[in-house]
Amino acid sequence: MAGVIKAPKIPKSLPKLPDPSEPDVFEEMTLLEHMIELRDRIVKIVIAVAIAFVAGIYFAGPLLELLKEKSNAVGGFDVVSPTDPITLYFKIALYIAIGIALPVILWQVFGFLAPGLTKKEKRILYSSLPFVSILFLGGAAYGFFVAAPAAFKFLSNFKTNLFEWSPEGGQIITFYLTLMIGLALAFQLPVVMFLLAKLGIATPQKLRSFWKYALLIIFIASAVITPSTDPFNMALVAVPLMILYWAGVVLSYWFARKPVEENKAAA
Repeated sequence: MAGVIKAPKIPKSLPKLPDPSEPDVFEEMTLLEHMIELRDRIVKIVIAVAIAFVAGIYFAGPLLELLKEKSNAVGGFDVVSPTDPITLYFKIALYIAIGIALPVILWQVFGFLAPGLTKKEKRILYSSLPFVSILFLGGAAYGFFVAAPAAFKFLSNFKTNLFEWSPEGGQIITFYLTLMIGLALAFQLPVVMFLLAKLGIATPQKLRSFWKYALLIIFIASAVITPSTDPFNMALVAVPLMILYWAGVVLSYWFARKPVEENKAAA
């Protein structure tokens, strides 16, 4: 019959709506594209460290003066090689530059990992970035102002009737840097625990019940971080890490308990 309008055909299956819990990746990247992105992010990190290195050169002198005062190096640091002064100076400047450029470094690392994460995981990860930087600087400061001077005082007064304590400048600086970097990384413990609980990987109850194993791991980490092997210096590292562990447990109970329960209900 003329003038009859045919109804549109209804498809057998409707298109599947995107799941909001899935990673918001619209196009899968090839291996070459991943390598190009990794190269670009590494270049940005190198540029950030290079710019911060200028500030590191400026601050290296005052930091070495302060380190000389803390380590009681009378008259200056003893050196062996003719190149030691400039090598040690620029080594300190490089570490300062890495510390200054740390937010940029973390931002680039998180940005490279972000495509494989859900929106919730991205939000949690990026919100933890300021706390990572603060704890990193706090750990380095604790190593510089508390742990290393206390360790030097203890070691310099050990059996003074048998040993003449006169370490070289390179050894003193390496001692300080080892403690500072080790403690800066170890101070990330509360953030790691918070992320584990917030993402539903470990419940706060499980983190609390894990304290005996955590104590063993902390003492092993303290032995690795501490340049010396005496119990006094190990305690300087282990005690604050144990406090940070329980701080991580409390943070997990306060801020990460509800999302974990929601994840279980959804499952």
